[in-house]
Amino acid sequence: MVKQCKKTSFCFVGLTNLPVLAPEYNKHEMGGAQLQQTLMAKALVQRGYEISMVVADYGQDDGAIWDDIVTYRAYRLDAGLPVLRFIYPRWVEAWRALKRANADVYHVTCSGMLVGLVVLFARRYGRKVIFRAAHDDDCNPNRLLMKYFRDKKLYEYGLRRADLVTTQSKKQEKMMMDYYNIVSLTLPSLVEQTDCVKGFKKRTIPVLWVNYIRSYKRPALFLDLSEKLPDVEMHMIGGLSDGFADLYPDICDRSKKIKNLFFHGQVPYHDVNDYYSQARVLVNTSESEGFSNSYLQAWVRGVPVVTFIDPDGVIEREGLGKCVHDFDEMLDAIRLYVTNENEWACVSKRCQSFMANEFGEEKAMGPFIRAVERITSL
Repeated sequence: MVKQCKKTSFCFVGLTNLPVLAPEYNKHEMGGAQLQQTLMAKALVQRGYEISMVVADYGQDDGAIWDDIVTYRAYRLDAGLPVLRFIYPRWVEAWRALKRANADVYHVTCSGMLVGLVVLFARRYGRKVIFRAAHDDDCNPNRLLMKYFRDKKLYEYGLRRADLVTTQSKKQEKMMMDYYNIVSLTLPSLVEQTDCVKGFKKRTIPVLWVNYIRSYKRPALFLDLSEKLPDVEMHMIGGLSDGFADLYPDICDRSKKIKNLFFHGQVPYHDVNDYYSQARVLVNTSESEGFSNSYLQAWVRGVPVVTFIDPDGVIEREGLGKCVHDFDEMLDAIRLYVTNENEWACVSKRCQSFMANEFGEEKAMGPFIRAVERITSL
């Protein structure tokens, strides 16, 4: 009798993943990295893999299950005393949750001390670790968004010892090699598909901006654009973000003085796709990005993107919107897509075709699973 090989089990370590996975917690902060881990976890469940997650304590039961994904509770994000909380509860409770998950492979994303803690755990218990870069800054030691030297060293320790490193773009792949001498695997991001794409005249949101209110996202620049386009209805979605609490009320107060601007505040992921479906153009004002999930959510719904950031030159190469160089160019691009139905329709069709050809689920999951098979066979 031939013995059946057990499929690899995965644990996705993302403390703020629960607001994406569980709709009842979606009022809490989340971002693109959390979305990607959750979409990948769901894709693996559909392929018959045993999947778990280590998440923060939002008040949910330990071992609670959503979409066949078992969640293990680590700690409350605000728990513990300064300095001491690095050991307890963060290190101690994270390891306890990782041990309860008892997975073959642990997947962690975003630069931070958690990468080092997961790798230390995996080395202690003979498991594998995959790290996924979620932003260009994750690939550049000079731009790491960490306050403490200790956290930077833990991140770099974990990054250099991960069994597999994946990136969002060829640019990130090159940066990983240039700065860390690490060979990485570039995988396309995942996106939820849609069956209905509206035409130009049926869209009720001329211009949409979606991001957290953080300084490097430059939300004030979108307010400037709104003031320069008084005849264009502008819609802004952005929630309060840790580390940038002082910026949110300033943006909120200023937005109230701009008559053509509708500031929606934070909109949960489970509701935000309705806004993309109604938009004619998505505007991104960030000064730095990874491969933004908002681009994918827009393109799959036929929405051109106007931005300063063009990952791997895909926007200009494929004609998916406009990558601009200054404020005036951004104004001109917005006016074009808001008023020129023929131009908009051509770009909208290219966006949909591009997503169908390049961002089907198998484009990411096939190479990912093959890479996992290689590292688990060593």
